Amino acid sequence: RLQTVNDGVERDGMFYLFSLRLVPVFPFFLINMLMGLTPIKTRQFYWVSQLGMLPGTVVFVNAGSQLSELTSLSGILSPTLLASFVLLGIFPFIAKWLLALIKARRVYAGWQRPAKFDRNLIVIGAGAAGLVSAYIGAAVKAKVTLIEAHKMGGDCLNYGCVPSKALIKTAKVHNQQRHGDVYGLEPHAPALDFRKVMARIKAIIAQIEPHDSIARYTDLGVEVIAGYAKLVDPWTVEIALNNGGTQRLSARSVIIAAGAQPAIPPLPGLDEVGYLTSDTLWDALANQVEPPKRLVVLGGGPIGCELAQAFARLGSGVTQVEMLPRVMIREDDEVSVAVTASLTADGVAVLTNTKALRCEQADGQKQLIIRNALGDEETIVFDTLICAVGRSARLTGYGLEALGIDTERTVKTNDYLETIFPNILAAGDVAGPYQFTHVAAHQAWYAAVNGLFGSFKKFKADYSVIPWVTYVDPEVARVGLSEAEAKEQGIPYEVSRYGIDDLDRAICDSQAEGFIKVLTVPGKDRILGVTIMGAQAGELLAEYVLAMKHGLGLKKILGTIHSYPSMAEANKYVAGEWGKSHAPEWAYKYLVAFHRWRRS
Repeated sequence: RLQTVNDGVERDGMFYLFSLRLVPVFPFFLINMLMGLTPIKTRQFYWVSQLGMLPGTVVFVNAGSQLSELTSLSGILSPTLLASFVLLGIFPFIAKWLLALIKARRVYAGWQRPAKFDRNLIVIGAGAAGLVSAYIGAAVKAKVTLIEAHKMGGDCLNYGCVPSKALIKTAKVHNQQRHGDVYGLEPHAPALDFRKVMARIKAIIAQIEPHDSIARYTDLGVEVIAGYAKLVDPWTVEIALNNGGTQRLSARSVIIAAGAQPAIPPLPGLDEVGYLTSDTLWDALANQVEPPKRLVVLGGGPIGCELAQAFARLGSGVTQVEMLPRVMIREDDEVSVAVTASLTADGVAVLTNTKALRCEQADGQKQLIIRNALGDEETIVFDTLICAVGRSARLTGYGLEALGIDTERTVKTNDYLETIFPNILAAGDVAGPYQFTHVAAHQAWYAAVNGLFGSFKKFKADYSVIPWVTYVDPEVARVGLSEAEAKEQGIPYEVSRYGIDDLDRAICDSQAEGFIKVLTVPGKDRILGVTIMGAQAGELLAEYVLAMKHGLGLKKILGTIHSYPSMAEANKYVAGEWGKSHAPEWAYKYLVAFHRWRRS
């Protein structure tokens, strides 16, 4: 908590102290003590404090003076006294407005603001964050321009969520047919033409494309321009049009929603042997009759695990290389162990604690040289290599550096998604801290509303309840704290657990594996976090997301009727486990006595 004050002084210097002094909601004695822990100099502390306290002192002294001059009760209704107390009440708001004005003058010094603006809002990037931002802007009748250089829908539609889930579904059906005996059928390996698999994926993208199309957004009232956008000043965007030429537009607010791209490790020889990413594999493999025979997947995160399992189920010989001690490192140990077991059962060779050293070509074959968990070098021969080691924000080419906007790993923003220029905001993967499509859409609301109405009212982006799902089989879904995070942060918790192997519907579907683990406040049913591993985990998670968002505890879930037989019953059963562990044991002996008396 003290570090926040120290960071404020380091970032804004004397202005930070001035703002604390100007707004009387902060106790001055507390400011005095906290400032003594910062690098601020005594002389600077004194004169800035006097300057900052002066307006508030004048207001308070004025109100006190008016009170001291009262000679009768009727004087309370005098215009002068009433005005003094009105000024006393609105002073914090005036001070806040004055601070914003002073800060804006500092930030925008040296830039010439346009006399008027062409647009209310310009959005750069037509992925999830950009599309939702533009949609909201148009819905409130603002004049909005959306600029996209490549494909509408961004990575999620064209390279990420949509194609990968379509591939996973095909792989799952193929796997079920190969293991038909599980369902009382004759198992068989269906003939696989990989071109048809990829053609289905393309067809699915085409079916969803109209939702994100230029035509749809034009109908909504959004101007869509195809081109590369670059900020030339805080209000002006220069567009290199895809069809040639340039265009300049000004807007009161600009939202950067440029998304992210696959991170490529600095691996010697990688460019020489060639590689694919989660973005490029869809076109690169579109015309192959068979999936890659020998596939290496670099990375043990969600993308790496999903792709490794899908290709293994479709017949590829897959080796997955992860330098950390386990895959899915952000999840609890037991989740990582279970995912590793599932991948291994599908034929993936999972190598953890393994570092990729370099790529080579020898005897006409592509090779990956690794250092294994024992410290020895090994060689993996492959036909195709997929880099799935994470994604990095797209930060260059938008003019942000020239404006002095921090772009070290993401576009640095405040709680309102504003950059150092309040009228330039960022949303989605380019802003972080989460790289999920649903978070990008969530942030877009805050960016659009703050960009259009921030002069009157601002809203802090809320990350309190963020769900995510990894679509391996069985799925892994989580919201809130994991058990490992609770331990690391020293947060006390209780665990309620239910094994999905005991669930009737899961048994009927031959998917009786996995668990639900709910962390709650000790002695209470308030949910701190949920981890689910099992079939339809992503769907089961929604009930907990709703409960956490609206402060509902496990008792409410326990009191809700769930259909039988359904996977959702597992949520009720885990709530029941919590109820049993918190039953008043002392009351049972009295109940025994009561029923004995009733029988007599």
